[in-house]
Amino acid sequence: MGMNRMRRLIAVFALTVTVGVLAFAQAKPNVVIIATGGTIAGAGADATNSATYQAAKVPVDQLIAGIPQLSAAANVKGEQLFQIASESFKNEHLLTLGKRIAVLVKQNDVDGIVVTHGTDTLEETAYFLNLVIHSEKPIVIVGAMRPGTAMSADGMLNLYNAVTVAGSKDARGKGVLVTMNDEINSGRDVAKAINIKTEAFKSPWGALGMVVEGKNYWFRLPAKRHTVNSEFDIEKINSLPRVEIAYASGNVSDVAYRAFADAGAKAIIHAATGNGSVSNTLVPSLVELRKKGIHIIRSSRVDSGGFVLRNAEQPDDKYDWIVAHDLNPQKARILASVALTSTNDSKELQRIFWEY
Repeated sequence: MGMNRMRRLIAVFALTVTVGVLAFAQAKPNVVIIATGGTIAGAGADATNSATYQAAKVPVDQLIAGIPQLSAAANVKGEQLFQIASESFKNEHLLTLGKRIAVLVKQNDVDGIVVTHGTDTLEETAYFLNLVIHSEKPIVIVGAMRPGTAMSADGMLNLYNAVTVAGSKDARGKGVLVTMNDEINSGRDVAKAINIKTEAFKSPWGALGMVVEGKNYWFRLPAKRHTVNSEFDIEKINSLPRVEIAYASGNVSDVAYRAFADAGAKAIIHAATGNGSVSNTLVPSLVELRKKGIHIIRSSRVDSGGFVLRNAEQPDDKYDWIVAHDLNPQKARILASVALTSTNDSKELQRIFWEY
């Protein structure tokens, strides 16, 4: 065999290998991890500290480097948008995060988004994004109940599962998802139910599916309007009206409600007992506040499956109040804030609470 022919064969072989490597790389989905802080980025002083630690310490590049298996699941890129504990999330953080995701999902080289987030307000951010992002691409919110320094830390597997879900074609069009403890939950339904166990996040209507060894298994689909079917668009929202939550109990007074009204609240979520009940001593004050233009929205403080029926417990039509349907108070606050950017009509707001 001549030297020139040998060189040509070697060149062809090298080109074939290069094309094969590029094709393999391109076959993997492209997933962007947006980091915002929280326990998943936390660190404790000792491996036995699973509840005592400092959140939002580990940068996103370090999180990614700590899970080498991610490179086999997707082409992963990280962005450190915030580094805060999620109880410090404000409306401005929601808007910044939403607008960044809206830019990324339009890129052809992005197949899915993962947001690492503290668990305290994770459910609120997930629901907000579910309302305002117009894309079928998977958007997955993930957190951890134990810092990465703890024994049996859950963050590594949670993040790995989130990346595999975000990169999977079968997760498209299902709205914003939350993957923790091997479950896939709807960002609309899921809530933090306990603060000391890894199975902290539950939906009153059940999980959408499971992740087992990187494969998704689906059992149900979201029924409420979300993402591409939503009438709300993050690109048209630059601020969120003030909506506050007043927690009801036995011997409740109107002090908090009046204080929120005086501070400029456009709506007040009544985090009520049972079926959104209102104490007879509180009714006159809430009727008065509504006459002043402040929307009263009856929600339930019941931990799982609080369901408020219109004109049950209270004559909502008579008082021009709104019921939150099955949304817990914190999710009702998110929906009210978003809805009030487009309408102040109580009938329209009630329609929105039924549909979303």
